[in-house]
Amino acid sequence: MFISRQESFICEKCGFEVEVLKHGTCRNHCPKCLYSKHVDSDGPGDRAASCQGLMRSIGVEQDSKKGFVIIHKCETCGIERKNKAAPDDVLFDD
Repeated sequence: MFISRQESFICEKCGFEVEVLKHGTCRNHCPKCLYSKHVDSDGPGDRAASCQGLMRSIGVEQDSKKGFVIIHKCETCGIERKNKAAPDDVLFDD
């Protein structure tokens, strides 16, 4: 089940103040360092994960419908999750 949560947060990895997306899907990661946090268990927005580990971006893939998708891996438990990239994400270094 998808639970929509539009929440701002401070990135636990780099300290960046992450704002809610004005258009598009719910943001679950920092647009600056691309780290996320393992807070969801069975579905996006459920906040049922007990792990609470930081999730490092380990890759990016392109989906024909979603565009760029970031692959995250939890540094605590190792679970991998995918999330659609946001328009302001820093995906590639110049």
